[in-house]
Amino acid sequence: MKKGRGRDRRRASTVLAPSDLVGARPKARSKLSVGGRVLACPAPERLVLADALATLSVRLTHAFEGAAGDLIEVSGSWQQRELIGARVTARAPAPTPRGDGEFARLAWQGVGPHLVERALALRAVRGFFEARAFLEVTTPVRVPTPGLDANVNALRSGRDWLITSPEHHMKRLLVGGLPRVFQLTPCFRADESGAWHEPEFAMLEWYRAFSDHEQIMHDTELLVFEVTRSLTGGTSLEHAGRRIDVTPPFRRVSVAAAFRQYADGADALALAETDETRYFELLVDRVEPGLARSKKPVFLTDYPRSQAALARPSPKNPRTAQRFELYVGGVELSNGFSELTDAREQRRRFQAERQHRRAARQPVYALDERFLGALTEGMPRSGGNALGLDRLIMLVCGARTIAEVMAFPDARR
Repeated sequence: MKKGRGRDRRRASTVLAPSDLVGARPKARSKLSVGGRVLACPAPERLVLADALATLSVRLTHAFEGAAGDLIEVSGSWQQRELIGARVTARAPAPTPRGDGEFARLAWQGVGPHLVERALALRAVRGFFEARAFLEVTTPVRVPTPGLDANVNALRSGRDWLITSPEHHMKRLLVGGLPRVFQLTPCFRADESGAWHEPEFAMLEWYRAFSDHEQIMHDTELLVFEVTRSLTGGTSLEHAGRRIDVTPPFRRVSVAAAFRQYADGADALALAETDETRYFELLVDRVEPGLARSKKPVFLTDYPRSQAALARPSPKNPRTAQRFELYVGGVELSNGFSELTDAREQRRRFQAERQHRRAARQPVYALDERFLGALTEGMPRSGGNALGLDRLIMLVCGARTIAEVMAFPDARR
């Protein structure tokens, strides 16, 4: 007898989930095994089986001896979108789902379907950048010193810090000779909470060497369009009762023009230099609500130089910098620059930010000497952008908060 002959070659049958059968077309009377949670028992021989994404009607050959909440496996024949002639092959008793439980959150509060949409969005993002010859990279999330960004505070991790952005490491990769890089990474920021904020969130960042903010804005509008179309099949999204057309090109308005239009003619550049508190009050209370009324996404451009510590100065106006932010339905979605490449100027700006933080009694972080040292090697002119991935998915899904599109937001840790 040849080796192996006579072995038991039977394969374990695949146990499907109710959501596996949505849109599927198994042959009539084909035998299937399905596992899920008992959602309801409309009759002794009838069950509604569920997972986080779908339900399935099951007709048993016998009365069900369990209860709603039980986790079971059934085997039966597929006919007209239900399982008939089924028998229970395994059962694990479990309590009836609670309104505040994990099953209720995913199945009844819509988090499960949003997680499916999130996975589709991640696939679309990766496809977008791979089609443009970007290299996906992974950089550290624990660092000796975080970035020195205005009004952004970091969280401790032992002797180190959790990143508020992967920017410094990604720019070091440009110095090292990588021409185009992107990254999807968790980021962490202290004192951030609200509908559009979480202390831990997903960031998409990308950088192009030998490029500038104009190319990055073009990338951004194409990316938002592609993700929207991938998830919805259309070219618009709805937020706060407004429908927003995301077909490129997006609107562009300078910070100075936006303040003149929405803040009673206030001089944004002068305020940013002399009264930063008032500048931010008008930006948040007047300008951003004004931008929210736009039926198209809006790039807010030409930021005051004092509000762009990592951006290249504008050749058109030395009081401004080549920085932009994208607003969609009033939601700040991304923050991008033509990157500052001058090591001396970058050090000077970091020192100024440290003095500002000290005066404001905010945490003062050490300088990132490895980043500054990399700049002295020579960094090509570049453009980059940081986009809040949770916010993009929230907008495209029509959710109200980013917590709705996260598996475990801060409140559910």
